[in-house]
Amino acid sequence: MKLAAILLALSLALPTAVLAQHNHGADTPYAGMQERAIKSLSDADIKELRRGGGWGLALPAELNGMPGPAHLLELKDQIPLSQDQIEKIQALFDDMRNAAIPAGERLIAAEAALEAAFSEGAVEETSLRRMLAEAESAGPPHSPSILI
Repeated sequence: MKLAAILLALSLALPTAVLAQHNHGADTPYAGMQERAIKSLSDADIKELRRGGGWGLALPAELNGMPGPAHLLELKDQIPLSQDQIEKIQALFDDMRNAAIPAGERLIAAEAALEAAFSEGAVEETSLRRMLAEAESAGPPHSPSILI
């Protein structure tokens, strides 16, 4: 009798616990993300990647007093840069953006493939490792150092 009561209690509680675990409601850090087309990327992330923006990757450098080319160009009238320096920074920025846009598209495609695999329940170890490697290699290329 005691065993039957325990089994009954578990059978009633377990579905609720499983649903609660997978219910990404407003009280979770993932609230609303389940509605995204690619759950790992917001619309703003996708827009930033497609325009070749920095996506916050330069933040550690910038917060330590080392601005990237976009910020140097924004500040060109406030800091003493020669015309030659401005042209070199612009060339670096253009090269960076030209490399970042296709890298961003590759990352979006790789994340979309992961999203599709998980939403279809078609994830197995070999394909997951391949898709993760594609997402990892799709990231932004390394930028050259800027010497002014």
